[in-house]
Parts: sequence; structure tokens; C-alpha cells
Amino acid sequence: MTVVGPFGLSVRDQALEADVQVGLAAVEEGLLEATKSEVPFITEAAQHLVRAGGKRFRPLLVMLAAQFGDPYAPGVVPSAVVVELTHLATLYHDDVMDEAAVRRGVDSANTRWGNSVAVLTGDFLFARASQILADLGPEAVRVQALAFERLVTGQILETAGPSDGRDPVEHYLDVLGGKTGSLVAVSCRFGAMMSGADETVVDVLTQYGERLGVAFQLADDVLDIASDSHESGKTPGTDLREGIPTLPVLRLRERAARLGLPEDIALCELLDSDLSDDARHAEALAALRAHPALEQARRDTVRYAEEARAALAPLRECDAKAALMELCDAVVHRAG
Repeated sequence: MTVVGPFGLSVRDQALEADVQVGLAAVEEGLLEATKSEVPFITEAAQHLVRAGGKRFRPLLVMLAAQFGDPYAPGVVPSAVVVELTHLATLYHDDVMDEAAVRRGVDSANTRWGNSVAVLTGDFLFARASQILADLGPEAVRVQALAFERLVTGQILETAGPSDGRDPVEHYLDVLGGKTGSLVAVSCRFGAMMSGADETVVDVLTQYGERLGVAFQLADDVLDIASDSHESGKTPGTDLREGIPTLPVLRLRERAARLGLPEDIALCELLDSDLSDDARHAEALAALRAHPALEQARRDTVRYAEEARAALAPLRECDAKAALMELCDAVVHRAG
């Protein structure tokens, strides 16, 4: 058994492993090439997060989905570069909005160069992704544009919050479908589409990616609370400190409203206080780690991962399908 990709994903077939490794190496070269500029400072800023590493989750999905057609088709690697560039661009913007200090174990771009440079660097990456897309054809441009619209809509909905009478958990899951699920779905869609896979296969893999993307983000939510290290590449409790209502917090508030238990209400009040204070932040983090809301968020993660696995049922049995199914397990494992 060999290992490739994020989370220690096991690939049992040597030919598949070789294809994936070669593809990911080509994507890495493509990312460095796409982030070069005639202006050295722009190159430095644009390659900041590329060189910081990352799981390359989306390019991995492109490579695995391409196995259902011709994995050597010329559009496969460029489409993987496009989805990773798009993802990286959103990270630059997210860190500005969240005032994050650390990303992937290094200083965030906004910490190092300020908000304006971080935002403009994200825009630069979007522009480079668009240039590559133009060579992949109008259908690729359309697919990416629709996904990007969903991504931005999800971000706006997160910023605006749920409308009156809307269940906050349902609202949040819709937000994740846009912010994260859309681009993960496109990763699977591009891999299958660029490889010339049958349209029904493209649709199946797109549905799988949508659900896996939400499970992936939910696992990050759990990890932000449960991790006592920098496993996520961010400081644990970052979302908590910034007042970002991730699923464990929403499940806590839901339980407090339903049961009215004094300890739940007290924890909600603590979360509503100023968590820039280190001692108060540590107290809130410890309390959430021990709270049933965290376990409920884990169960939600498992549910979406199982839905992703079920979506693969129509596909033929092969090593690529087995690897995609194992990714569902890997995502759940991240959430503990």
C-alpha cells in the first residue's frame, strides 16, 4: 500500500499512484508558472501561499476524477491549476475579511504586506486562472463562472447572516455549499469533463464533490475547536476568537435555545464576550471541546461524507473509485 495526497490517502494500484503523482507534480509546476510576474514583488506575494504548501485537495480530486476518462488529456492539469489558483485567491481574501494572522503555518499575506496587497494579490490569481480557462474552452469558462458566482454568494450570505425566521444551521450549511462545495464539485467536474468521461459520470462526480466539499469544511470547523496543535495550519480557535459562527457553535446555540440549560446559556454568553482576551478564549475553547455540540458537529460531518460516498454508487468499480471512497473516510478522520 502506498500513500499519496492529503490526509495520508492510500492508493493500492501502482499505475494509479504514478498517474496521480505525476499529475500533482505537473500542477505544482503550473502553479509556480502561473504566479510569476515581471514585477518581482508580485511574484513574491502571489507565490507566498503556493510555497507554503497545502493539501492540494482540489487538484487531487481532478486527477482522480480524470481516471474515468483519459487521465493524460491535455486539459486535465491546467484545469487542476485553475481550481487551485481560485482556491488560493479566496484564501487571500478570506484572511483579510477574518483578520487572520496565520495561514498554512506562515504569516498570512495581510499580516506581512497589509490588506490592500493581500486583496490585490487575490485578484491577480483570479486573473491568471481566467487566462488559463480561456484556453480550455467556453464550457470550462461557463462552469467556472457559475461556481465562482456560488462561491461569492456563499460568502455574502455568510457575511449577511440568516434572514429572519431562517434556521441558522440550515443557513450555514447552504453557505458552505456555496463557499466550499461549489469549487470542490468543479474540481471533480473538470477532471471528468477534461478527460472525456461520459456525461453521466461527470454528473455523478460533481454530486460527490459537492457533498465531500461540505464534509471537508465541517471537518475543518471541528478541527478548529478540537485540535490542540497547528494541525489545521491555523491557530486553533481562530474562528472562535473572530466570532465566526461555525457549526459547533451553531449546534451549541441550537441546544441552548431548545433545552434552556444554564450551563449552555452561560457558554453562549462567554462566546458572546470579548474573546480577544487569551484567558477567556482558552476557557471558551476548553468548554466547547467538552460540550456535546462538538460531537453533534462530528456527526454532521460523517453524514455529509456518507452522502458523498453514496453518490459514487453508480460508478464502475475501480481503483480510482476506491480512492474517492477512501477520501470520505479521510475527511471524517480529520474530524476525529
